[in-house]
Amino acid sequence: MATKIRARLAQLLWLACALAALLLAIGALLIALKANQRNDLVDFVLRAADFVDLGVFSRADGIKQFRGQGADVKNALFNWGLGAIAWLVVGRILDRIIKP
Repeated sequence: MATKIRARLAQLLWLACALAALLLAIGALLIALKANQRNDLVDFVLRAADFVDLGVFSRADGIKQFRGQGADVKNALFNWGLGAIAWLVVGRILDRIIKP
């Protein structure tokens, strides 16, 4: 019984981390494609991505800040890309630790 619970918990944590990474990747893609940010769906995805970047991988004040032309796209792709990778790595580590 405990084995099933641990396996299910590991699965749920991996899913949550993968969803966070997906939000960051889609958000970066929407920024790169210059999607209409007044659209409700685009706005929702960008706000969710801003939430899951935890401030560390923020496109406004993240790991690396680019300047000049196209800086907003570069910042989103670089910082949110790193954030997505970090979520996937953390998710996989938690999965390996928790899974029996």
